[in-house]
Amino acid sequence: MKIVILDGKIENPGDLSWEGLENLGELTVYEDSREDQVLERIGDADAILTNKVVMNGETMDACPNLKYIGVMATGYNVIDVKAAGERGIAVTNVPGYGTGIVSQYTMAMLLEICHYIGHHSEAVHQGRWSGCGDWCFWDYDMMELTGKTMGIIGYGKIGQAVARLAGAFGMRVLAYSPSRKVGTKDEAGIGFVELNQIFEESDVISLHCPMTERTAGIINKDSIQKMKDGVILINTSRGGLVVDQDLAKALNDGKIRAAGLDVISQEPIAEDNPLLTAKNCLITPHIAWAAREARQKIMDIVVDNLTCYQQGIQKNRVEETNYE
Repeated sequence: MKIVILDGKIENPGDLSWEGLENLGELTVYEDSREDQVLERIGDADAILTNKVVMNGETMDACPNLKYIGVMATGYNVIDVKAAGERGIAVTNVPGYGTGIVSQYTMAMLLEICHYIGHHSEAVHQGRWSGCGDWCFWDYDMMELTGKTMGIIGYGKIGQAVARLAGAFGMRVLAYSPSRKVGTKDEAGIGFVELNQIFEESDVISLHCPMTERTAGIINKDSIQKMKDGVILINTSRGGLVVDQDLAKALNDGKIRAAGLDVISQEPIAEDNPLLTAKNCLITPHIAWAAREARQKIMDIVVDNLTCYQQGIQKNRVEETNYE
């Protein structure tokens, strides 16, 4: 089997091994691939692995040997899954690997917003504490999470993990999921509510849903208007869930207290993105998932997915509508 990795640099910048895939066939690894390089690089490969390289029906038609597309991530919106299914091409993804690390990162962003830890540490290193004459100082109002309401939009494994962490901080947790019945609760006692209730009652809103036609731009001027004044928004899911200019305006107007964003609608972020100059906007470069331990989990699952495919076993196969 000929296997081609189209963009392997981010998954494995050199601290992991491709050996597991090398044992499954003739492996070629490209660090990244421009759009005009994709067809030539796939060539007569039987299987390709991709993280963010787009695979549409036209590309599939130009690669008649292609039988398998493995996404080295959970989200697979870069793949035209319907087109793949019509052509008999198997598509797999990597669910579950990021539950621990992304939920941890979500809370890290929230805690940084609540306490401005980085700012105050820098202030101390600049000599402000030793020179201030007081035993304590702070530059920003801080926020206690106990008793506040966390609204979670999207209740897959990561959303559930964030709910548990928020509960450990003494927060009331509400969740919205299209697959859960409003008015019911899960085993942990988390209540499922309408989306508008999330907007209206939450002190913190955390996004954990996929990017679909239904969820694109779910955070916009209309939904922001329904939110409580001073709400905090955290997005470690998909940048396209947020209308950037609407969020920037709400931050500058003070409607939204602060935002913690690990994802942006266009990545890498454009130099003229209004969020870069918005007030109280913490932005990191899509790294919530990137701990070495998590990337090793991705590698292991990618190898296992392809091994199962070669053995005629369906594992982590994705269809057009099966990703919450």
